[in-house]
Amino acid sequence: GVAILAAREQLPLRVDIASDCASLHGLVDCPLGAVDQDLHVLRDPTRGGLAAVLNEIASDSNVGILIHEAHIPIRPEVRGVCDILGLDPLTMANEGKLVACIAGHSAEPALQAVRSHPLGGNARIIGEVMEATRSRVTVETMLCTTRVLSMPTGELLPRIC
Repeated sequence: GVAILAAREQLPLRVDIASDCASLHGLVDCPLGAVDQDLHVLRDPTRGGLAAVLNEIASDSNVGILIHEAHIPIRPEVRGVCDILGLDPLTMANEGKLVACIAGHSAEPALQAVRSHPLGGNARIIGEVMEATRSRVTVETMLCTTRVLSMPTGELLPRIC
């Protein structure tokens, strides 16, 4: 999303921000083969980014989700542009990423399988399902506080494909 925004708005950046678009079919085979029936959801965070995907999962499944901001792999240059422009990187489109919800006991084997794929090297376990906070996504921030991660609103960056 930031790569598209920078190109469209011709932002004079001193860093190169490359698109993360990628075909995910090979990556999808990794967690499917590793965890079989323990895989509950697979989504790509294209429209609305991670915030939209997690809110949709929480709402559709009537569960709460707690994510840890420090565990989310956001490239420093992307975080920097978002900070300068007042954007939340969790709402930015990610056409070459994958969000998977996997039973806790299978999370580590699935993570190792995904990391073995060329597109999965930065894969992380970023959160957990919380029954107590149904239909809500909460972020534990890097400052050790929590905040609700709402569904994105307003004009989202249009897709290019």
